[in-house]
Amino acid sequence: MKFSVEIPNGWKMNLAAIKDPVEAYEAMTNVAKAADDDGYESIWMVDHFHTVPQPSQEVTFETWMSLAGIARDTKHVRIGQIVTCNGYRNPALLAKMASTFDVLSHGRLNFGIGAGWYEHEYRAYGYPYPDAPERLRMLREALQVIHAMWEQDEAHFEGKYYQVRGAINQPKGVQKPHIPILIGGGGEKVTLKLVAQYGDASNILGDQQTIKHKIGVLKQHCENLGRDFSTIHNTTGAVCAIADSDAEAIASLPDHVRKQLRDTSLVGSPETIRQRVAELEGLGIHELILDFPTCATDLTPIHRFAQEFVK
Repeated sequence: MKFSVEIPNGWKMNLAAIKDPVEAYEAMTNVAKAADDDGYESIWMVDHFHTVPQPSQEVTFETWMSLAGIARDTKHVRIGQIVTCNGYRNPALLAKMASTFDVLSHGRLNFGIGAGWYEHEYRAYGYPYPDAPERLRMLREALQVIHAMWEQDEAHFEGKYYQVRGAINQPKGVQKPHIPILIGGGGEKVTLKLVAQYGDASNILGDQQTIKHKIGVLKQHCENLGRDFSTIHNTTGAVCAIADSDAEAIASLPDHVRKQLRDTSLVGSPETIRQRVAELEGLGIHELILDFPTCATDLTPIHRFAQEFVK
C-alpha cells in the first residue's frame, strides 16, 4: 500500500483559520514539504474555485498554478490533481500544461482528470454546464485529444466538442511512454470504462462495499476490452487522524468531519488504522490519499502517520 497526502487548498474551508493569503499559501507548501520529507508517495490537490459546502470569501487556491510552485519546493514526492475538471480548460492546452509541468517537476506528475460536477462553480465562472452524459462524452473526447498531444508529433483530432489540427506539443514531458493518467469517478457504464480504455489509474470513493463493487466493474471492463487489469493503479481517499486511542483520534477532528466518517476512514490508534489499511488493500486499493483535516496548522498527524506506516 502506498500512502499520499491531500494538500489543503482552501476548498474544504481548511485554510479559513489563516487570514493572510501569503501565509495560507505557505501553509500549503509546508504540508507538501512535510509529505516530501516523510517519504509519502505523492501529494494531491482538488481542482475547485469556491469553498464547500457553501461558496464563501475564504481563499481557495487554483490547483495547477499552486502545484507548479510546490513542485519546485519539493524533490521526491509525486504530484497530482484529484482531479482536474475537464470543463474548465481546453484539453489541448491542458495537455500542454501537463507536459510543461512534468518537465519542471523532473518527471513527477500524476495527471488526474474527471468529467466535473460542481454546477454552481461552472455557472459562476461562466462555463456551460451540460448534463452528465454530455460531460462524459466531452471527457471521452478530451482523453483522446490528450493522448494525441502526448503521442503524436503533430496532433490531429476531429470530434464533436474538440478539434486539434496539427498542434505541436514540445516538450512532451519526461515520463515514458507518457504521463500517467488518473481518471476520477465511479460511474459504472462510462467512467470506469474510460479508465479501462484510456487511464493508468482510478480514483473510486465510497464505503468498502461500494469500492469492492466498482473495482469489480472496472475489472470486467478491462476483460471486455482486452486490457490487463493489473496495469491499473487503484486509489481512494480517506480522512485520517492518528492518536494513542480511537477516542482521542475521533476527538481531534472538527465536528463536520466527525459526522462524515465511514468504514474507509483511517481514524484511530495505529492498531485500528493498520486493520483498516489491510481491509482496503484486500479490496484492491493500491494507494490511499489521506486528508488530514487540521494539517494546515498542525503537521504532527502527518509526521506521526509517516513514522508508523511510511518510513
